[in-house]
Parts: sequence; C-alpha cells; structure tokens
Amino acid sequence: MADRGVSTALDTNGLVPSHRADFPGIAADWHYLDTAATAQKAKPVLDAIARAYGPDYATVHRGVYERSANMTLAYEAARKRVAGFLNAASENEIVFTSGATDSINLVAESWGNKFVGEGDRIMLSRLEHHSNIVPWQMLAERTGAHIDVAPLTGDGQIDLDWIKENLTERHKLVALAHVSNVLGSLLDAKRAAAIAHKVGAKLLLDGCQAAPRLPVDVQDLGCDFYVFSGHKIYGPTGIGALWAPYEVLEAMPPWKGGGSMIDRVSFDGTTFAPPPGRFEAGTPHIVGVVGLDAAIQYVEDIGLDVISAHENATLAKAREALSGINSVRVFGPDKSMGILSFAVGDVHPHDVATILDEGGVAIRAGHHCAQPLMDYLGVAATARASFGIYSDDDDVAALVDGINRVRKIFG
Repeated sequence: MADRGVSTALDTNGLVPSHRADFPGIAADWHYLDTAATAQKAKPVLDAIARAYGPDYATVHRGVYERSANMTLAYEAARKRVAGFLNAASENEIVFTSGATDSINLVAESWGNKFVGEGDRIMLSRLEHHSNIVPWQMLAERTGAHIDVAPLTGDGQIDLDWIKENLTERHKLVALAHVSNVLGSLLDAKRAAAIAHKVGAKLLLDGCQAAPRLPVDVQDLGCDFYVFSGHKIYGPTGIGALWAPYEVLEAMPPWKGGGSMIDRVSFDGTTFAPPPGRFEAGTPHIVGVVGLDAAIQYVEDIGLDVISAHENATLAKAREALSGINSVRVFGPDKSMGILSFAVGDVHPHDVATILDEGGVAIRAGHHCAQPLMDYLGVAATARASFGIYSDDDDVAALVDGINRVRKIFG
C-alpha cells in the first residue's frame, strides 16, 4: 500500500489504520459525516483521474493508435476488476452505467419490458430509495403489473417473513436494498434470494450502501441483479455498474441505441453486439471507469472487512453517545452499517444540520430520497450522519457537541 500513498497511521479507535490523510477534500477541522450521500475521493483516485484526463487520454474501442489501444486495455481491465470485486463469473457480466439509478432503469426498461406483463407483480419494501421505486412504478404503468410493498420489522429490517408469506408465482421480481440508506439495516440477501427463487421470481439488490461497506459475492448471495454507484465507494460520480449472469443479460434486448452497442447497421435493419456491449451505447465515461478502477483498488488494498470493522466501531460509539442524550431519537436497528439517522426533539432536521455546519460538522438532513419510509417513521425528515474509512472519534465528538448546542439553542 505504501507505494500508492495509502496512510498507515493508527486511528483514535486504535483498531485499524487511519486513512483520513489520503483524502485531500477533508480539512483538518472539518467533520464529514455525509458519506452515504457521496464519499470523499482518495488521492490515488484523484491521481488516476488526472492521468486519464491528461497524458493517458484517448477514446476506447475505436482507435488503432497506441494510446487508444492502451486506454481500451485500461477500460476493460477496470471491467475485470469490478467483476472480481463482486465475484462475478466473468467480466462479460459487468455493464458500465452512469450509476445505480441508471442500472435499475436499464433492468426495468430492458428485462422488465420483456418479462413483466399485465397481472404480474413486483415486490418492493417500505425502506427503498426512490431509485428502487419509481422505475418499477413506471414499468407497472406501462405493462399493467402490480406493485406490492413489504413492511418492516420493529427495528427497521425488511420483513422477509412477510415477503415469504405473500410472494406468489405471479411475482416476477423482488427488488430490495442490500443496506438501507436511511436506517443502515442489512438485508439477509441470501434468504431473500431463496424466497424469491422458490416462486420463480428474480432478485435485484440495490448495493449502493453495501458495496462500500462489506464484501459482496454475487454468486454466494444468489441474486440475479446487483447494482452500485462509483461515487459511494470513493470513486467519481457518473459511473456505476450492473451485474447479472451472462445468460440473463443475453436474454435482454438493448435499451439505448447508438454507437458501440451494434454488430452491424443498415437501413434494412440492425443487429446488436453481445453483452455487455449492447447495453453501452455511445462514447462511455472513460475517465469515470478509470477512476472507479482506482477506487476499487484503493478499498481492496485496505480490505472491505477492515473498512466494515472500522465503520461499525465508529458508528457504535456514535449510536451509544446519541442514545444517551435526552430528546434525541435514534432510528433503525442497533446493528447497522455505517449510517445513523436521528431526530433532536421537535427541531427540524434542516435546523439541526445548519447548526452542526456552523461547528464544522457536515451531515445530511431531509427525506433522503425515501419518502415512503419517512411516512412509515411518522416524520417529514431525519438528520443523518454516515461514516467512512476516514471517520474517527473526533468526528463523533464533534457530532455530539453540535447536537448539545442544538439542544441549548432550542431549549
């Protein structure tokens, strides 16, 4: 790791190496607790992006000159790294997209339009991000399908027992968050896959909050689609990936038309490239793919198990501290993944976030693109602190100090 500029100093938890120094975007007196929205970028990622936009820049899959050939090799090497990151059977099972939202829409527009029809059903849950709700609503409106919504358990987990009891052979798809972006609750994905497959349904997992926080093995999980976004995993915005078994991708028609996704074009008709090319129309986000490759290498150098242990230890301290403050309500299960949503009495979360910002603490406040979950919780919004590999005890202390200042200001 040393040759990549990765920090090795011990953090204040004394558990894992601190990597705060790897992130130029985090000033010494700034406490960034909005990683679930978007992660800060490590220097190796920024360096890779600068090289890709500078001395290495060229198009891919088109030029025969040396630099273009080299960039094509780097682009496809990134696809192979994503495949390894998810333990896919082949890099040909990885489709580059603009992010998880784009990936879910791709599945809805391509697989959904072909395999979901009138009278079919789609199973979602109460805690889903809007990106894992709206595309399925649009599909249902087009096809005449029906959407079912699974409730949550008392501690904020997706109720798989309810899904098991209510899933039927009319259900073609189950689409669930691997980790909730509001509650941090972790889905038993292997059980969800088994339940879905028992009735012949496929399982899509929204891995936006899971992929940066724990090892993901799609073959072991048994899911049928897995999506994640690069910017959540310390990479650039505008890039993400969809995984599905090759035979599933092969059965899906193209979604967008243009260059690169074709075999041959004539005015008599067009034939399409095999997956994953048929789903990557136009000039791709070349530099985004290179940056994603560097980000995955960065987290793999550290280790997803190490990152998970670090975030869990930091989160546990924050949850314990906030749970001990009068008038603070903490949402979600005691054991959650890197995310802590809370309310401070009747103070609006936007006011909480504004006062925290005055003390150099950056959190998210709002409905977090999960309005049905807010309705379920009985609130219009929550404040949310989310942690990353750069988070430490000083961040927790600053968060607690800021909340105490909120309580003092609002009485």
